[in-house]
Amino acid sequence: MAGNSQRQGAVRKGKKGATVGSGGQSRRALKGKGPTPPAEARKGHPAARKAAAAQRRDQGRSRRPDEHGPELLVGRNPVAEALRMHVPATALYLALGIDADERVTEAVRLAGDRGLAILEISRVELDRKTGGILHQGIALQVPPFAYTDLPDLLHAAFEAPTAPLLVACDGVTDPRNLGALIRSAVAFGAHGVIIPQRRAAGITATAWRTSAGTAARLPVAQVTNLVRALREAKQAGCYVVGLDADGTTTLDDLELATEPLVVVVGSEGRGLSRLVGETCDLTLSIPMADGAESLNAAVAGAVTMAEVARRRRAAR
Repeated sequence: MAGNSQRQGAVRKGKKGATVGSGGQSRRALKGKGPTPPAEARKGHPAARKAAAAQRRDQGRSRRPDEHGPELLVGRNPVAEALRMHVPATALYLALGIDADERVTEAVRLAGDRGLAILEISRVELDRKTGGILHQGIALQVPPFAYTDLPDLLHAAFEAPTAPLLVACDGVTDPRNLGALIRSAVAFGAHGVIIPQRRAAGITATAWRTSAGTAARLPVAQVTNLVRALREAKQAGCYVVGLDADGTTTLDDLELATEPLVVVVGSEGRGLSRLVGETCDLTLSIPMADGAESLNAAVAGAVTMAEVARRRRAAR
């Protein structure tokens, strides 16, 4: 009826009965849902599953509950080797029902000899503690490393009977390289190691194991700014020498070997950063055979420290 404000909208009759008109719904439908999200963000897409798995793996590699908390070293060979090398530890975790072989038996014996707590927990709990990475039913809890303040490290180095020899790491990110550098530093008479706090490896369980436990015998300073730390070392009386494939001098011509020295080892990929290179008193290259590939950080540092130690022995 005309003028009836309660009149319903247009009605279309079909085989399935009357249907109320769209009432503007079709116009809203035409607006769409925006641009198609990338494959990694689309639920169920293979790329999304791959990205999620990679994120879980990355989370698994970080096995520390917090920045200053203990870390877990996992795997039968690594745990047995770490205990054999007297890496500091606080507890040994074993999964319930673990199939014990000679490595597990040795780890339990060594942990018992050292008076460590040996705890049996469910595999679910061990998975949670290790972040879901492959642990082979065994994990060793390593306490946080006690770093030395830089002023204390410099003071102890200058109090030593020999000229100070320090090693600084400019962005060395592989804890195995850091552990190997520490092991070489102890072998060749260095007095300490300086590492940056960010974008670099710290003294983790892996570094402990690679250093063969020698990290407990050498002070390591972790600094917020490596350039500032190198300047403090220079003010204290050290010369700073950076390892660089395009160095201004070669290891054969290093006349500063018997002086108080800081040897700076660059990162595995890019070498010395620009600011660190500019802070060095000189940059040093290692002579190699034609066509030879560059040495990695740990090997380059070991070769340099060995040459410094040889020159110091010859000068006595």
